[in-house]
Amino acid sequence: MKREIIKIHHDKCNGCGECLKGCPEGALQVIDGKARLINEAFCDGLGACIGDCPKDAIQIIEREAEPYDEKKVVENIAEQGEEVLKAHLEHLKDHGQMDLFQEAIDHLETIGVENPVGTEKEEQKIPSCPSIKSDSWETERSKEEGRQTSKLDQWPVQLELVPVDAPYFDDRDLVIAADCVPFAYPNFHLDFLEDSSLIIGCPKLDDASRYVEKLTEIFKRNDIQQVTVVHMEVPCCFGLNNIIDKALSNSGKEIEKEEVTISFKGERK
Repeated sequence: MKREIIKIHHDKCNGCGECLKGCPEGALQVIDGKARLINEAFCDGLGACIGDCPKDAIQIIEREAEPYDEKKVVENIAEQGEEVLKAHLEHLKDHGQMDLFQEAIDHLETIGVENPVGTEKEEQKIPSCPSIKSDSWETERSKEEGRQTSKLDQWPVQLELVPVDAPYFDDRDLVIAADCVPFAYPNFHLDFLEDSSLIIGCPKLDDASRYVEKLTEIFKRNDIQQVTVVHMEVPCCFGLNNIIDKALSNSGKEIEKEEVTISFKGERK
């Protein structure tokens, strides 16, 4: 079957093994000084290992591959202890893979292994907000010396709240930022929001599948010139880039994309 799966660029890989931390499924091993994908059926294609790679040697591609097998993965992980199993189940929940999560806990019950994270499926709720009505305006330069003015010229900005056909998306560049970025990067407005629309979200705490669906519609319905993805250096934040890649692919649009990573110290990496 054709599906998303990781690809390791061995010319970049230095064999450090950091990627193994993000793969409790056991799909990766370091062999002959290089990280190797040893079992396609254990790779879910979500790319948690990408954020742990210091050499940018891993990417997600779509190709013919053996189907991912959650039951085999769970059986393999259960033998490695409760903490590894917990990391895998939380990994599925963090990426919005609730079907796989449910399959995993059902199979744990079948093989007589206790589920370490609980079985309640959290409902995804779209928050109500009095500012749900979209709006846009012209920005002005600050007349007060030493102060910067906001470059934001639209509302709302949160992905769950923005309308998919908001007028401020059409014929403009679009910045999609993890919601921690503007707090860590002091020049966010100056460097990213000049004549650009903005969407923010959290790939770890929010529903990734919902994000993919909504961004797909935004890309389909609007003439977006370029997409800039800005996220923090933490592994879970790299998931935002994967979400956008999926949405771009689903939309069928050829839109230029740039990825920017921000460090904890507020520096562009």
